[in-house]
Amino acid sequence: MDELLETRNVNHSTVCLAELTHLFGRLDPSHPATKTVLREIRRTLEDIPGHRLFSPSETAMGEAGMLAGLVTRLSGAARGESLLNDASLYLQALERGWIVLTRNVRDFDYFDQLLPAGRVLFYEQG
Repeated sequence: MDELLETRNVNHSTVCLAELTHLFGRLDPSHPATKTVLREIRRTLEDIPGHRLFSPSETAMGEAGMLAGLVTRLSGAARGESLLNDASLYLQALERGWIVLTRNVRDFDYFDQLLPAGRVLFYEQG
């Protein structure tokens, strides 16, 4: 995985930025692991070059709502905002010709079946 990431242009989405920064407000400051976790997230965010950070278009965001709703209805699972965020990422990548790198087979497989023009690369944590 490291070799792949070193040889490719890696683009980032503001959707992921929001998911990561959400943890700064959500995690309990009194928990012993919080400080370490937030330090790692901060380092990760600092490594994202500004010229490689992009926001989904209005079209992608609008269609993401429909795609997330469709997957919710078809799968019978209510995952709310996380599914909407993932649909936004999928459609942003589709629109820009990017490949989504994710461990989330459950949601992105649904998206890929419904809109097979997107490109997803799944990986397992080792």
